[in-house]
Amino acid sequence: MKRFLVALLMAAMTVTAVTGCGSKGGDSAKSDSPSGAAADAGTEKKDDTAAADNSGAASSGESADITLKVWCPQNQVDTGIMDEQQKAFAAEHPEYNITWVTEVVGEDKCQESVLKDVGAAADVFLFASDQLPSLVEAGAIARLGGATEEMVKSTIAESVVATAMVDDALYAIPFTHNTFFMYYDKTILDEADITSLEKIMAKETADNVYNYYFESAGGWKLGCYYYGAGLSIFGPDGSDLAAGVDWNNEKGVAVTNYLIDLINNPKCAFDGEISVSELAGDHRIGAWFDGSWNYDLYKDILGDDLGMAIIPTFNPDGNDYQLLGFYGSKCIGVNAQSKNMAAAVAFAAFLGNEENQVLRYEKSAQVPANIKAGESEAVKADPLATVLVEEANKASVAQPANATFSTRYWTYANAIPTEIRSKEITKDNVQQKLDDFVTAMTQ
Repeated sequence: MKRFLVALLMAAMTVTAVTGCGSKGGDSAKSDSPSGAAADAGTEKKDDTAAADNSGAASSGESADITLKVWCPQNQVDTGIMDEQQKAFAAEHPEYNITWVTEVVGEDKCQESVLKDVGAAADVFLFASDQLPSLVEAGAIARLGGATEEMVKSTIAESVVATAMVDDALYAIPFTHNTFFMYYDKTILDEADITSLEKIMAKETADNVYNYYFESAGGWKLGCYYYGAGLSIFGPDGSDLAAGVDWNNEKGVAVTNYLIDLINNPKCAFDGEISVSELAGDHRIGAWFDGSWNYDLYKDILGDDLGMAIIPTFNPDGNDYQLLGFYGSKCIGVNAQSKNMAAAVAFAAFLGNEENQVLRYEKSAQVPANIKAGESEAVKADPLATVLVEEANKASVAQPANATFSTRYWTYANAIPTEIRSKEITKDNVQQKLDDFVTAMTQ
């Protein structure tokens, strides 16, 4: 964890959010990376796809007619970013006469869509890094090598690059980071109130005002309580299956009992029963966790009353612990079954280069993962980027990236808060319920 945080700190302003929807202007970006791709058949690979790079396109003097299908989130279409990048890439690569097929697929849905039919999936797609193990396991994503790998490892912090790797092999290009932090309403809470959950919940508020909003986000935000208290799944980095899961020990019971009290507190709103935006619009919610992708929504609602900070500490057993949110990235991947591998890898590398990370920030508020791009004055002056850097440095843990975790955790962890709310988990049976969780995770 120390190595992880040190690496992030060295990356300074590189750490980012995900899909913000800003509408700032920007110029067309130009790629400084070589074009084309080549297969490195001698590279050992888990998914039986060749390690692809962008270092050797053939030049016969004629343009090859090709089609490239691209999957990206709605904001990349609405802001015109993808169209601008495609036109710039085509202008730099006269060896290709490209027919573009651009389809909207959110990063959170990419894995599901790709695995339905890899052969029919996009040549290039944007996805969340926690999906990488499943994509690799299915042989659906190309391993990257050569000039593409060199670009990624020389321009992006090591801790960030790690989110795009499986078994020491690179499979994607990180372009922005994926974590959450705390928003708060300055008319309800001030800077002295937001340092701990205890202070947030103790704040005197009007009868119809909730002090805190609990959302597990399918287990994504739930993990911050258990990891914050020093618990883990499959070891500190999530890759040691033999280490098992320790959420059912004495500390895990204390954390779960804390959540039982928190979720059942009348001053805590519960996800699914009422929306954050509805509460914020009426100044009826003190603090909640979310990412930069909803910044514009909350800023439009609260204006200057919107506050941002790292997630707070909590005290489940007489000790103060810093909550630790999962940290990942958003990445660019290439379909292992692409019929135009050379062009697909070249375009993926183009999307992930420094200039295009700057363009993406200018037009959709996604803070660059590229180190140099993240050091721009605009990024350094951005309060949203500032809180994301602080969150990553002080209140995050690398999200486990293995297929066993991914196929089990989201299902079983998501049941914990739901069963607390329905009274299926109580302080009388919490030990048994946690034992069942650990068994489900490790069987």
